[in-house]
Amino acid sequence: MRGKKLVCATKEGINLIDGDEKNNEEEKEKFEEMCKVVKEILGEKVEKVVVSERLSDSPCILVTGEYGWSANMERIMKAQALRDSSLSTYMSSRKTMEINPTNPIIIELRNRIETEKGDKTVKDLINLLFDTSLLTSGFSLEESHVFAQRIHRMIKLGLSIDEENEDFEKNEDLPQLETNDDDMEAVD
Repeated sequence: MRGKKLVCATKEGINLIDGDEKNNEEEKEKFEEMCKVVKEILGEKVEKVVVSERLSDSPCILVTGEYGWSANMERIMKAQALRDSSLSTYMSSRKTMEINPTNPIIIELRNRIETEKGDKTVKDLINLLFDTSLLTSGFSLEESHVFAQRIHRMIKLGLSIDEENEDFEKNEDLPQLETNDDDMEAVD
């Protein structure tokens, strides 16, 4: 263990693979367009979207900057009664989404992005992947009701239920799922 530095696995910049750099570069080039589209859809929610070298099973993960707060520290600081909001905006680091190029979900999503960029389902799937990676990475959801609506929409798609021919009345107060949620103010 001499010469090795102890690092946090939830921070960006971790290098777990000493393997073939050529394959890594080929994967990055193959998924470059997808990373751009995912960043465009997520907007200010993430700083960047990159191809991961650490994931083996999960489709994606959110990591924080090297010097920012971890997910657990962010939760602790949000729970403080007398917190300094200027410090939290400075220290709560921007999130980086890492996608797994070998995961079948990501591969199929890349294929759909190449054929149907503006598809509402693609936008919902990307937002759903972001929300689930928030949860699995230890962060808390800002708007859990929007996450639940996306899950319900995906269940309807899986069950082949047509949204236009539903018998129950739609609530017009609910936000559109494909819009950018950054415009809404956070309530503490």
